[in-house]
Amino acid sequence: MIELLVVVAIISLLMAILMPSLQRVRKQARSVACRANLKQWGLIWYFYTEETDGKFNGGVYQGSAAANDWPAVLLPYYRDKGKLAMCPSATLPAAVGGPFEYRAWNWDAGGWGDVRSKDPELRDRGSYGQNEWICDRADDNYWKSVRRIKHADNVPLFVDCGYIDAMPVHTQGAPDIKGFDVANGNEWNVVCIDRHSGSVNCVFADFSTVRPVGLKELWTLKWHRSFDTNGPWTIAGGVSSSDWPGWMRTFKDY
Repeated sequence: MIELLVVVAIISLLMAILMPSLQRVRKQARSVACRANLKQWGLIWYFYTEETDGKFNGGVYQGSAAANDWPAVLLPYYRDKGKLAMCPSATLPAAVGGPFEYRAWNWDAGGWGDVRSKDPELRDRGSYGQNEWICDRADDNYWKSVRRIKHADNVPLFVDCGYIDAMPVHTQGAPDIKGFDVANGNEWNVVCIDRHSGSVNCVFADFSTVRPVGLKELWTLKWHRSFDTNGPWTIAGGVSSSDWPGWMRTFKDY
């Protein structure tokens, strides 16, 4: 009996030591799978723009349907790919409790659209979002077309996101709390999310660059044509670690 108890104690000790490592490996595996998804989304966006003379979608509503948002315009390209719209780390329905960064958005919550994926349980759900500044709209800040983009490997196209799109600006900082803060109207709320251990994954507007982006690094990317990549929330702009909300201060500075 004593020998059995010793064996059980040793096994328990080993499990206590190994569990954190196993959890890290799981997180890393999900992040790799997420980047594999985004690699496919890069191809999807490439094929779409090839058929539209280089122009991106409008990303605006028509009547009662979001006819020009990416879940609708790209549907023919991803309809039969099952869970491609879902980051493996963020598959929980929005209505389920838990950390915001691990939940998927529900595109059809307002009654617009009618997107049906291969898996009926995933209808109108996802956990990636478009950089809405990429869209083809009248304001000159929008990229509109691949032909207007220089250094496309620094222009976000499609990213881990808490909603279908995001329009961040360089003058605003990160959300004060870890998770979605609906009160302040800050678009960083849905993209500055701690989904992959201090980073989010992104595919860029060259359609081929897919990599993790540190949360503070988000402010160094060229989100729209006049976005200041040396703005007030970058090292070049004079930000210090103490300027960031408490939940982000230990993350790498950029």
